[in-house]
Amino acid sequence: MDPARARLGFRLLGGALLFGLLSSPLGAQPAPGPRVPARAFRLGNGLTVILHQDRSVPVVSVNIWYHVGSANEKPGRTGFAHLFEHLMFEGSKHVKEGEFDLLLESAGGSNNGSTTTDRTNYYEDVPANALELALFLESDRMGYLLDGMSPNAVDGQRNVVKNERRQNYENRPYGMAWLELDRLLFPKDHPYSWPTIGHMEDLTAASYDDVVEFFKRYYVPNNASLVVAGDIDFDEAAGLVRKWFGDIPRGSPVEPLSVPEPRLTAVVRRTLTDRVQLPRLYLGWLSPRRFAADDAALDVAAAILTDGKNSRLYKRLVFDTHMAQDVAAYQDGRTLAGSFQIVSTARPDRSIAEVQAVIDAEIDRLRREPPELREVERAVNQIEASFYRAMERVGSYRGKAEQLNAYYAFTGEPDYFAKDLARYKALTPADIQRAVAAWLPEDRRVEVVVEPEKTPNNAPVPQSEESSAEPSETAQ
Repeated sequence: MDPARARLGFRLLGGALLFGLLSSPLGAQPAPGPRVPARAFRLGNGLTVILHQDRSVPVVSVNIWYHVGSANEKPGRTGFAHLFEHLMFEGSKHVKEGEFDLLLESAGGSNNGSTTTDRTNYYEDVPANALELALFLESDRMGYLLDGMSPNAVDGQRNVVKNERRQNYENRPYGMAWLELDRLLFPKDHPYSWPTIGHMEDLTAASYDDVVEFFKRYYVPNNASLVVAGDIDFDEAAGLVRKWFGDIPRGSPVEPLSVPEPRLTAVVRRTLTDRVQLPRLYLGWLSPRRFAADDAALDVAAAILTDGKNSRLYKRLVFDTHMAQDVAAYQDGRTLAGSFQIVSTARPDRSIAEVQAVIDAEIDRLRREPPELREVERAVNQIEASFYRAMERVGSYRGKAEQLNAYYAFTGEPDYFAKDLARYKALTPADIQRAVAAWLPEDRRVEVVVEPEKTPNNAPVPQSEESSAEPSETAQ
């Protein structure tokens, strides 16, 4: 799954109060406002550890991020980060294949992992008395994965990932449109131009030696951050982390990626055919990185356009005119760059040209005049509500453990909760207008249209409906 790039509404939240051992900006003072109190330290081998205590229920979440994603891959070896995510569940030196899940499930726990362009994460949600088990399992695959790996395991998981690509993209209605959209938005040498799932030919070419090299390069403690959140005693949890992770050797430094800023200079159009019943339009613009200036403003612009039945595009396209079956807009800020996208499926008796004309008219209206204050307030209120709902969960899936790791990864400052919320609450209608005018020009964007494939009798091929959300990469 891809929570850092979940394109239909998930925003990364979280925060921490740090103590000792961490230098600025990790030790920066938190802004006034809502917080998730935590403590953090760094082991001698470079592993960053963030601890959060929440004793409302007797559960604990262990969440580890390796700061490597598909953007770190080499051309010709795409899909490696996601393939490796699968291999992490295939056994290690002290945990045989199949035992990872068996041990956790026997203790009442659950686990999973996901890969994005920028990171790979793994988590275990367990009863509080099973914390040491989760730490042992996670540390064993960090320190001793290669002792349990074999060429046969690589071959087996390679086939699993290739089938996952077929299921989520090649054989999924509208699935290939997402791959085409990123390919056109980013130049071919930009690491966001290739899919996280990888290209089939690259997955086929991946060798056991390639996998070993990838592990030794990126799966090292100094390229990872570990969050333990839930019903814990700080000192006991810190001691257990040191016990299981402290003797894992530090790896070579992993330098941050540096790539040229992507640019579009014209409108790029592509038409695809697929075994679907209804045509679908994808519009894409290059946009700010996550947490950069205008990232929040474009989040709010997306909400004004498509969040809720009273949003501009939903009301016009779906409710009033019945031109479209659905419409969604979202700002997808990532580490190296971002994209703003609008996706809409036309109804059988309406054309993509009609749908696009309405979308263009509403975007142009936002370029020319600011939205009403009530629209901005409604969007910010929705964002703030989801913000606080996320605080109710300790667990790693959209909960505090994942949020703490996300803030550390994207800002270098786990205590970013209040600052993140503040950037939305400070927005004015003029900010939204300015961001739309600056980032969503009519003459520099990508337009991808998926048309129904025709059968010999010239009728659309029957096909079940699918969400307009992009498929996500999940290990289990």
